[in-house]
Amino acid sequence: MEEKRNDRRMGLSAKLLIKNMNDTDSQVEEAAIEVLDVSKSGVGFICDTPLAIGAVYETQLKIWTDEVIHAFLKVVRIEQTKEERYVCGTIFIGLPEMNAKRIEVYELLDRLGNGEA
Repeated sequence: MEEKRNDRRMGLSAKLLIKNMNDTDSQVEEAAIEVLDVSKSGVGFICDTPLAIGAVYETQLKIWTDEVIHAFLKVVRIEQTKEERYVCGTIFIGLPEMNAKRIEVYELLDRLGNGEA
C-alpha cells in the first residue's frame, strides 16, 4: 500500500473493538486484527473481516501504556491480500487532543530510542 500519511507511523500490538457507526443494526464485535501502525492521524491494520470504505467504526485501542483510547475511525483504504485478508487504512475522526498528544509523546520517545531526534 502506498504511503499517504504526513505523520510518522508507529507499530503497536493491540486489539480493536469495532462497531460500524453507519449501520444502526450493527452489533459490537471484536475483530481479529493485527495493528500495523498508529500515528496521530490514523491506524493501519490487517483483518479477516471486509470493512466498507467510507464507513466509520467505533474503536477501543489499547496503546503501549496499557491505556485504552476510545476513538472513531473512518476507513479510507482497503487492499485485499492473496490470503483473503484485508489491509485497512483508517483516519481518526474527532480524536481528542489529549489522545493525539499521547501518540505524539510515544512518537518522540520512539525517535529518541532510534537516535533520530
